[in-house]
Amino acid sequence: MINLPDYKRIHCIGIGGIGLSAIAEILISRGYEVSGSDMRESEIIERLIDEGANIYLGHRAKNVENVDLVIYSSAVGNDNPELEKAEELGIPAITRAQALGVLMDEYESSIAISGTHGKTTTTSMVSLILKDAGKEPTILVGGNLSEIHGNVYIGENKYFITEACEYMDSFLNLKPKIEIILNIDSDHLDYFKDVEHIASSFDKFAKLVPQDGAVIAYDANPFVKSIIEDIPNAITFGLNESCDYFASDIDFDNDGMPQFTVNHGGRELCRVSLSIPGEHNVLNALSAFACSHILGVDVGKIVDTLENFTGIQRRFDILGKTYNNIKIIDDYAHHPTEIKATLSAVRNMKHNNLWCLFQPHTYTRTLALLDDFATAFADADKIVLAEIYAAREKNIYKISSKTLMNKIKESDPAKDVYFFKDFDEIANFVYNNAEEGDLVITMGAGDIYKVGEMILDKDKRF
Repeated sequence: MINLPDYKRIHCIGIGGIGLSAIAEILISRGYEVSGSDMRESEIIERLIDEGANIYLGHRAKNVENVDLVIYSSAVGNDNPELEKAEELGIPAITRAQALGVLMDEYESSIAISGTHGKTTTTSMVSLILKDAGKEPTILVGGNLSEIHGNVYIGENKYFITEACEYMDSFLNLKPKIEIILNIDSDHLDYFKDVEHIASSFDKFAKLVPQDGAVIAYDANPFVKSIIEDIPNAITFGLNESCDYFASDIDFDNDGMPQFTVNHGGRELCRVSLSIPGEHNVLNALSAFACSHILGVDVGKIVDTLENFTGIQRRFDILGKTYNNIKIIDDYAHHPTEIKATLSAVRNMKHNNLWCLFQPHTYTRTLALLDDFATAFADADKIVLAEIYAAREKNIYKISSKTLMNKIKESDPAKDVYFFKDFDEIANFVYNNAEEGDLVITMGAGDIYKVGEMILDKDKRF
């Protein structure tokens, strides 16, 4: 493991990414000279420049000639000219996940939130609970959280909270004292062979926790349950009365917002009314409650924060309404399990027809989970598909959203499903065909949110 104080000038390749930018902000706050490179300007880049980082647009070998340490994001390939130059000059180079592990090791109580789904929401909940309780944690979130004006908050030196991503086994570099394992599901199959391979990585992750720490785990997921069987410091949460923390008496208001009772130690602790929808968020909140409770946060403080939590950017964002009362919502769901959970949550809201405007994310995920995607939209009345968002991939599989459309029709011939390559076509189609009282949700991890904005903008033309 490297010793950060041994280095003064640190260069971050891919500094504009939401993960590495957070690392850069922490390093700047500690007095390091931080430089970095990325391919394009962004609000994140502008913020880092304002904080003192020296940032280059474009990756060039000369960018690393006068640095002591290089940190690079998972999106950076081995053929990156800056990485190659660092190797040539003998400059140490570590991944973003390795750097995160080094930082975590400096805190007395480091908390890592993991799982295939729900990491960002749960990380935000835990972070705000501890912050509201005066614990002043340092926070790294995988999305923009309005309460901290971004995705990173520099706190004091006791509590450190971060998401723990399983992709490419990056979370195995972390140093958590407390873990939350929300769930384990098939995903990132461009790296993992299958769900058993994923579970085996989570098993290694759980074993990183020291004996005086805790693994807070969802007992109803069979893979999670198997992992914690031989972990003596496991704390379970779920809907089953056998869990250490369990939710009961769940119901929903007219806006789809859930209320539930938290039970622990053989008694009812409190009643919680969330401001974000869905049973999946009951479980996210319950795990955050368990984590905060074992850290000694007052029950009333936990409840106050959970009830005032309105979500994170791109997680069930209500974008607005058209003049004829069509509500537009945006959500980051991009996996079949997430799609089902989000659409199920929407079903508890008052509406006429439910439109789901979905943009698949990556060719490998679409291909690997095609059958699951085909049945994930059962709760939607009308489905409109955008073309697949490539992200880091090339389409060597010759798959498109038209493939998914045909698969959905094969699964349910009566389902209204459409495919348009162009965002303008989608926005026009929905604007001209949605009716008063309909609910439109844009969904995906790419840039499908722009369609919701385009639909709302159409009102301004009249």
